[in-house]
Amino acid sequence: MSAQKQGTIMQIVRLKTKLSEEEMLKIAHEREPQFKAISGLVQKYYIKMDTPGEFGGVYIWDSPESLQKFRQSELAATIAQAYQGVEPPSIEVAGILFQLRD
Repeated sequence: MSAQKQGTIMQIVRLKTKLSEEEMLKIAHEREPQFKAISGLVQKYYIKMDTPGEFGGVYIWDSPESLQKFRQSELAATIAQAYQGVEPPSIEVAGILFQLRD
């Protein structure tokens, strides 16, 4: 049994769109296999903000290098377009000090 990968970097992407939650989920599920194939992506959480029309993703990366490689990818470049963003996405990056549970 292999040890579970630990995340070292968290990236939070927030996007405003006029799409409905159902439309957002449909697109997210269509793109899911592409995200599952990313090397270094430990976990991704799809989130809905309290503000109507604002959704996001919380990414947990195994290294700053994996995050940087993703940020330079075609998949990252197409996030706003895929979800019909009405303005550029907001992106925050934070280092993970430790996690509570394995």
